[in-house]
Amino acid sequence: MTQIQYRPDHQLKTAVTDELAWTPSVNAEEIGVAVTDGVATLSGHVGTYPEKEEALRAATRVHGVTTTADKILVRHGTDIPEDADLAREAMIVFDRRTVVVPKDSVQVEVRDQVITLRGSVDWQYQREAARRAVSSLPGISGVRNLITLKASTSISPADIKLKITAALARHAPGFAQHVEVGIDDGQVTLTGEVLTPAERRSAEQTAWFAPGVTSVDNQVKLSG
Repeated sequence: MTQIQYRPDHQLKTAVTDELAWTPSVNAEEIGVAVTDGVATLSGHVGTYPEKEEALRAATRVHGVTTTADKILVRHGTDIPEDADLAREAMIVFDRRTVVVPKDSVQVEVRDQVITLRGSVDWQYQREAARRAVSSLPGISGVRNLITLKASTSISPADIKLKITAALARHAPGFAQHVEVGIDDGQVTLTGEVLTPAERRSAEQTAWFAPGVTSVDNQVKLSG
């Protein structure tokens, strides 16, 4: 496998700073960037939680960034909503038919403008949809997604592994052969090496699509 060429941390810092400035939904002037061994730490403050999410996504887009550390604070000014009001708004969101989450499957708690989601659903996309549904509510400072996935007894571990391996081969034959899939009681472990962080994320997302998967431990490393 061709080895990835890493950039020094100071070059990555410049690239992340430039990417933040390039992202129109982010006020890059209020965000600090530090990079150590490929890990980008973002600090400072933003006006909304969605802006915070966009900043973190921008950093992960930069080639050479292995992961991000979040130290960004959300500042709402003087108009800070009450936790009870946020909880009511969140439950209204889940009552709408546009949210692909089974009715009454999610419980909401709010403390200090941070929303905590609990409950149990069948699929990772439903879990992620629940997070997205509340992440844009005005006035929130964060979202803790503690929703769990239900284990399936109708599909064997061998079938889960076979389905994930086949999907990896369909999506990216070039790196699929370098990713190993382990499965234990619905818990998937990915190992091996790929060239880029995007390939690593793609492998994890593919694993989440398989029926019966309750967690994914992505141990895939970057070749270097």
